Amino acid sequence: MTAPEDRARSAFAAEFGAAPDTVWTAPGRVNLIGEHTDYNGGYVLPFALPQRTAVAAGRLDRREWTVWSEVGRAAPVTFAEADLEPGRVTGWAGYLAAVVWALRDTGVDVPGARLTVASDVPVGSGLSSSAALECATLGALLDLAGSELPLDDWPALAQRAENVYVGMPCGIMDQAASSLCRADHALFLDCRSLETEQVPFTIADEGLAVLVVDTRAPHRHTDGEYAARRQTCEAAAARLGVDLLREVADLGQALAALAGDEVAVRRVRHVVTENQRVLDTMTLLRAGRTSEIGPLLTASHASLRDDYEVTVPELDVAVDAALAAGALGARMTGGGFGGCVIALVRTESADAVATAVSSAFAEHGFDVPAAFVAAPGPGAARA
Repeated sequence: MTAPEDRARSAFAAEFGAAPDTVWTAPGRVNLIGEHTDYNGGYVLPFALPQRTAVAAGRLDRREWTVWSEVGRAAPVTFAEADLEPGRVTGWAGYLAAVVWALRDTGVDVPGARLTVASDVPVGSGLSSSAALECATLGALLDLAGSELPLDDWPALAQRAENVYVGMPCGIMDQAASSLCRADHALFLDCRSLETEQVPFTIADEGLAVLVVDTRAPHRHTDGEYAARRQTCEAAAARLGVDLLREVADLGQALAALAGDEVAVRRVRHVVTENQRVLDTMTLLRAGRTSEIGPLLTASHASLRDDYEVTVPELDVAVDAALAAGALGARMTGGGFGGCVIALVRTESADAVATAVSSAFAEHGFDVPAAFVAAPGPGAARA
């Protein structure tokens, strides 16, 4: 298959009979560790995938936006200024409308435009296809507007677009990864201060690989489960007298204060211990001891399964099968309720681990999973 930027250009010419003025791409991401910590002001450690979403864009002389996507080959969607109110444009086109709205809300004079979308990022797999779409759209629209927005400001703007316009209460990790990541690095992000550190992650040089297994279990946050967990965390923080669970200094004391509310106890325990696992992972990576992070990944999955309750059978079977086949560590990645698993493996065993997961899925009657080795790639860029 041709690159998404080439497909976006070709689609623009086919749909609109002209060449686009600009094309931008942005990647999906996997999160190495640090799940459901971002909206609690904690730590995350994602890296960008080689799979990318491309947006080709051309100016219009009227305040109107027509968007087309190769996903589903749906008919073009057109929206005007009157539609730039949160919730007015829904479905996949809502993410593009959200970026137009967010840019205009910050004072950027976004011109009318025609846009075509092509993507290699699997949709609904927990690999941040929405953030990739938002960041690629953001770059393209800034080009058309002749406006420069510091790259460090992109994550918050794209997050606001998704939070307010789309109505998805996500944290800032996905948008940060899609815009700020560098090739051969993981991005350590403090979600409270928004400070970042680019951490070398050239695992191939160490004979290691990150195997991504797409379980193809439907990945849904819109059923309210994600929002419910965020609300529980916010309520628990209020009861503990802190703004964010990141600020909990004594886990034992916090859990004692929440005694009797077992759901809150489990959620808080996950967030606090997961933050520590991110810091412990960083210590090992900085010391060049990548092969030792496996148990931290596996402990993260156990916490997400038992305390945060966001795994599903496909995720648990994939993790168990990967570990049984020799993975050094494995965990679900993303928001959960379906989606993907990552496994840290010796390079030479990647195929065997993928085969073991497929065999386990067949035994359980699950859909056939897809697997690939992920090399850390760069963030959003003009194509």
